[in-house]
This record gives sequence, C-alpha cells and structure tokens, in this order.
Amino acid sequence: MAVPAVTLGSGKSMPRIGFGTATATLGQVEDAIVKVAVLHALDAGYRHFDTASAYNTEAALGDALAEAVRDGKIASRDEVFVTSKFWITDAHPGRVLPALQKTVQNLQTEYVDLYLIHHPISMKPQAGEVGALVVKENLVAMDMKGVWEEMECQRQGLAKAIGVSNFSCRKLEYVLSFAKIPPAANQVNFVWNKGTPWGNGSVLDSPVLKEIAQNRGKTVAQVFLSTITLLDY
Repeated sequence: MAVPAVTLGSGKSMPRIGFGTATATLGQVEDAIVKVAVLHALDAGYRHFDTASAYNTEAALGDALAEAVRDGKIASRDEVFVTSKFWITDAHPGRVLPALQKTVQNLQTEYVDLYLIHHPISMKPQAGEVGALVVKENLVAMDMKGVWEEMECQRQGLAKAIGVSNFSCRKLEYVLSFAKIPPAANQVNFVWNKGTPWGNGSVLDSPVLKEIAQNRGKTVAQVFLSTITLLDY
C-alpha cells in the first residue's frame, strides 16, 4: 500500500494516512484485540499509528510494535511513525512532561514522533480520574503559553515533533503568536465515525460527495479523505 507522506520539521517523513487506535468505548476493549488490529494494520502496510492517553491503547500499541520488531514484520521502531496526545487533565504547566514520560513508557519506546495537545481546554485534575471522562464544572481555560513552552522543552528529546489537535484557526493563530517552535500539525476530528458516541456517518450521506465519488469511480470515503490537508510549518 503506497501512502503519501509529508516531511515534518523534525526531518522525519510522516505518512498522511494513519491507523487510529481509539475505540468506541475508549479503553474498554481488551488490549489483545487492539494488539491484533495493529499487527494486521502493519501487514496491510500502515506505518503511522495514532493513539492518546485518553484512548487507553498506548500499552497495547507498544506491545504490538515490540512484537512486530521481534518477529521481523518491521526492521525497527524507527520504521513506524507514532502520534500520541495528552488529555485535558494534563494540559497544565508542570503536568505535560510527566504525561509524556508515561506515554513513552506505555509505548515501550524512547520517543514519540509527534506529541499533541488533545484539546484546547484544560480540566482540573481529580483523584481517581478515569480515561476521557469530562466533568464540565471542572473545565478551565488553558494556559496555552505555559503548556506550549513545556511542550517546546521536549521537542528534541522524548518528542521528535509537537503539535495540537482540535484547535480552531483563532486558537492556532494565538499559539503561533508566541511559539518559538510552531506546531508541526493540527489534527482535527471530523466526527464521521459510525457507532461512536461522539460522531456519526452523516458526511458519508452527502449528495455532493456521492456525486463526485460516482463520477470519479471512487468511494465517498476516498473523496472525503482527499479533501483533508495537513498543516505543516
């Protein structure tokens, strides 16, 4: 499978199409199922894998990649591109580095290729917090400058490149106004996932996309994906 790629500021090539490891239940799927899925994805040609602390799939992804190296599916960890994200409870100065260290430990690797701020908002950390649980009354404005400065400190170490996720143009412009190292990417969720509590498949029912797909002999999904661009500075 030939996958188009783009070279980030880190110098490493990032496949534009990756294999996501979020599940509809966000972490309530057995690790073994995620591991098998990743191994099948490697066989299919995927070399970019996306995870996040909130997905609770970092450890399963790490196990799969380690097994793939041992079994010769891939020559080394460097053959794959791994993206991860820290959750809003860690979107505070002083909590970014510990979150990144935990991610790297879960993945059984020395670094992540791309580390992202999952959402442009923070939440007060709570004792016994679980996964992607959001408590509205505990949401607070993010200290973006403080968080981004801490991200920049890890740019050449545990994270080869840093970026954001789900940022609006205005929020991205704000980060760019003070960033010494600009975000390598803005990963945006288009919420077209069927069977998940946070999205639906309405985009697949678009009459415009259906017409384009029919005229070009493609699927609606292929047409939609072709419209997605990556922010790379």
